[in-house]
Amino acid sequence: MNTEQIAYSSLAKANTDVLRQVLLALIVKYAYVEGDFILASGAKSSYYINCKQVTLRAEGALTLGRLLFQLLPEDTEAVAGLTLGADPMVSAVSIVSAYENNPIPALIIRKQPKGHGTKAYIEGPSLAQGAKIVVLEDVVTTGGSALTAVEKLQDAGYKVTQIFSLVDREQGGSELYKSKGIKFQALFSIQEIQQQYSA
Repeated sequence: MNTEQIAYSSLAKANTDVLRQVLLALIVKYAYVEGDFILASGAKSSYYINCKQVTLRAEGALTLGRLLFQLLPEDTEAVAGLTLGADPMVSAVSIVSAYENNPIPALIIRKQPKGHGTKAYIEGPSLAQGAKIVVLEDVVTTGGSALTAVEKLQDAGYKVTQIFSLVDREQGGSELYKSKGIKFQALFSIQEIQQQYSA
């Protein structure tokens, strides 16, 4: 799909299939590159995905915000994620939720506690103990980043049973979450992205 042919105003009303096509096209065009790369885990890879090239674009944020909001369980009380990859995602979903008349706050999890004041790991509104939170992640590889967010939220007394990501690299993340009793769903597998890239 040629994303230039989509009027951005129409994304606010587009159905799920159109939203998925637009987001996939944006990821292939802006986020996915092939070459020789070293990942954060230290592993070598023949490709790299930088989803911030999509999530920080207005059309990307609107599209993913609508898609992810539709997937949230009805009892979701907040969305959260580990900085930096999840920051634009949780913000997008929160904004979409307000337009849908079901406002859901966003929480950002620091990698290190704030160095002053409360020295908190979690930024955002304070919620009741046991609040049900969905964790968002841009790219899941081994699953460590999102799991760090889950652990910080659980330490704060919140309940996390679901993780959503834009892309699953299918390198162990899904299995890790399953072993922890956490549901996981990705909007796209790496195979879908590579097939679209090669088309």
